[in-house]
Amino acid sequence: MIRKIIKINDEKCNGCGACASACHEGAIEMVNGKAKLAREDYCDGLGDCLPACPTGAITFEERDAPAYDEAAVLAAKGKSSIHAPAAGCPGSRMNTFKRGSNPAPSTAVPGESQLVQWPVQIKLVPVNAPYFDGAKLLIAADCTAYAYGSFHRDFIRGHITLIGCPKLDDVDYTEKLTQIIANNDVKSVTIVRMEVPCCGGIENAAKKALQTSEKFIPWNVVTISMDGKILE
Repeated sequence: MIRKIIKINDEKCNGCGACASACHEGAIEMVNGKAKLAREDYCDGLGDCLPACPTGAITFEERDAPAYDEAAVLAAKGKSSIHAPAAGCPGSRMNTFKRGSNPAPSTAVPGESQLVQWPVQIKLVPVNAPYFDGAKLLIAADCTAYAYGSFHRDFIRGHITLIGCPKLDDVDYTEKLTQIIANNDVKSVTIVRMEVPCCGGIENAAKKALQTSEKFIPWNVVTISMDGKILE
């Protein structure tokens, strides 16, 4: 049948997961960091997900699609309420955490998390978020937190954290980092990488993003050795 149904622009989707959380029917799922209309018969065509999208990636279209199956939606809701969380990937949903006043390193409680936002993966984080306003940005290779024992205390503390591995993700982070820096009031950028050559990808992406954004923002690079020492 021809009916109104949502359409998701994959290129505009930033993977924030807001639409999946807003969809009461569970028609949208997060797949590889992108929102997908997983069940056309679950989409009622009312568009609760549209205002939740920060990038305008969701629109309406009229096309041939299965009819909205309310009975199937209700049955799925009954199952998910017992066996699974609400629709949407929890790892993609935006969250902030209160940590009180950021203590000096000498007074920080050992082992206490200093993370103030979620998600942290560059592939999943939205390009616009309230926590970017006035942020000291930490862009780190994911291995650094494992190699350097006091990573939370010495690096994450007081920063908005973005992590990634260009080798494993097989992606150039430059475009997304450029959008984050250009579109938000970022105050400084700290890049933390490992000494291994492949980590140059995250450093180069961050430097190119700073250059492309045409903003004069203080930045520095810290290199961690494989045995967990700061090299520079």
